[in-house]
Amino acid sequence: MKTKEQKDVLFYQNLGRLFYAIAFIDNTVRPEEIETLKEMVSSKWTSLDNEPDEHGSDSAFQIEVVFNWLDSEVYSAQESYDTFVNYYTSNKSLFTDNTKRNIKKTASAIANAFSGTNKSELIILAQLNLLLS
Repeated sequence: MKTKEQKDVLFYQNLGRLFYAIAFIDNTVRPEEIETLKEMVSSKWTSLDNEPDEHGSDSAFQIEVVFNWLDSEVYSAQESYDTFVNYYTSNKSLFTDNTKRNIKKTASAIANAFSGTNKSELIILAQLNLLLS
């Protein structure tokens, strides 16, 4: 069983799904949202408490990999969010208070990246806040 300190590639892939859902909830992923995601991964997620992936890279970069893949496949924002919710509810011990704060900061930054936060982004951010409370 994983402890809250052991975050694997799947953990970061699910964060990629969540952040994609935030960006695509309005049916468009803007370049500003992608750039904000990259900045947040570098500043908030790399070298936290994760092991390198099979290629020797910081596992946190899986956030970007999954985000980009979902964007290229044009996955549903709601489907991506629901997948994250399922992962979260099955793995709550991995989500420390600090991790939850970083998730909220990253989600908010992505939502604000282009012309502020719109109505659909506000709704999904509120759902996320309730989930992580």
